[in-house]
Amino acid sequence: MPAQPWINKISNPAQIGGIETSVLDNGAAKGTRIAWINTGTGLRYKIVLDRAMDIMDAFFNQHSLSWLSHVGVTYPQPFSNRGIEWLKTFGGGLLTTCGLSHIGGPETDEYGERGLHGDISNTPAEIESILQPDPATGKLEMSITGKMKQAQVLLSNLELKRTISGKIGESFIHIHDEVTNKGNVPAPHMLLYHCNFGWPLIDEGTDILWSGKWHPRFNDGRHKIFVEGNNFRKCPVPLDSHSGTGEEVALIDIDTDPSGQCVCGLVNQPLSLAVALRFSKKQLPWLINWQHWGKGEYVTGLEPSTNTLDGQTKAREKKELILLEPGETRTYDLRIEVLNTDTAIQHLIKETTKA
Repeated sequence: MPAQPWINKISNPAQIGGIETSVLDNGAAKGTRIAWINTGTGLRYKIVLDRAMDIMDAFFNQHSLSWLSHVGVTYPQPFSNRGIEWLKTFGGGLLTTCGLSHIGGPETDEYGERGLHGDISNTPAEIESILQPDPATGKLEMSITGKMKQAQVLLSNLELKRTISGKIGESFIHIHDEVTNKGNVPAPHMLLYHCNFGWPLIDEGTDILWSGKWHPRFNDGRHKIFVEGNNFRKCPVPLDSHSGTGEEVALIDIDTDPSGQCVCGLVNQPLSLAVALRFSKKQLPWLINWQHWGKGEYVTGLEPSTNTLDGQTKAREKKELILLEPGETRTYDLRIEVLNTDTAIQHLIKETTKA
């Protein structure tokens, strides 16, 4: 088969794939801007432009990859940043961004009040560019770029510039983020990529792949899954004990390859389907594994992060809090790959299995 079998056979590039924007017009999402990305490989996904360009639905052929909460897509609510109000707008999805100045539970100290996981995910994007593929000229790359501001007069002023890119004929998503302090005083900075996976990718027996030293989030005996001797790397059946707020979390000091890159992922052997996440240890030194197996709320999260979930207060006490100087920028790259061949899946298993 030729490398580009569509040559001289299509009139419009959208017949293969590309980027299509639209506005949702019903329910809690009414008025919300979105963009559908089609890679032409079976991988297609929805970016919610008004929610920090986070990724909601994601499919590979007929199979859903992401977990969607009961909430679903909602119009941005930028002032829902107290206590656990964040959960009222948490639609799940393949990616929800947490930060930019706080991740973890709600807290209050002399520096202010901060709600669960910050407020960047409720921030609309100012779209700068949409670059479409042009197969007729050999241009297969496509991307969408936007900016989100997390700012308050007389206080911190952080800006997130995000580019989501892909390529016709390849089943990956590349997220490139630049976080810049646009203010005139040092600004606290924390970032977490809340990647949420659901059925049918996640099912009884699906393998959860990562390698590294780990410990449960809490050491008070409440953990039943993340305990030595238990196989927490296999997805279980839905659990009555995870109804409501039942969940467990592991904090992982993830291993790297010789170049400093990290990889984790999920494999559903019966479907011959896997997802891999790749990122830099220098940029994102921690991985969070969230497991919530409630009936009708069946999900696991793999969440690369700048910090653990201790929040800004403890990070400051432990001298682990990033302070961006005025004008300083930090960059982050996250690559999400979909694999559906035995060779690629076995390579992922090998990469994530410590010798």
